[in-house]
Amino acid sequence: MAKCEKCGVELPEGARFCPNCGFPVGKMMKEEFKVSSEDLVKKVKDLIKEGNVTKIIVKNEEGRILLEIPVTAGVVGTILAPWLAALGVIAALATKCTISVERRG
Repeated sequence: MAKCEKCGVELPEGARFCPNCGFPVGKMMKEEFKVSSEDLVKKVKDLIKEGNVTKIIVKNEEGRILLEIPVTAGVVGTILAPWLAALGVIAALATKCTISVERRG
């Protein structure tokens, strides 16, 4: 039987989330997107709407992390608003960004 990567609890067959800690179950995939500052907020919103994203990391042209957004199944509205405000500030300061995305397969 499979175990949760985060807390070690045995997982029921076909589980998508750990019943103990809520950690998503499945293979982790990473991908990166290069975007201009004008497209940064829109791209992040689109990624969150896809639903299988667990973390979004925004980096500047030098590869330094500017913002790391943990994304959970319940992220909506007011919870997301401060992150999007921060993205707006980053978009105003940076010319090009790289968005690194972690997804569950």
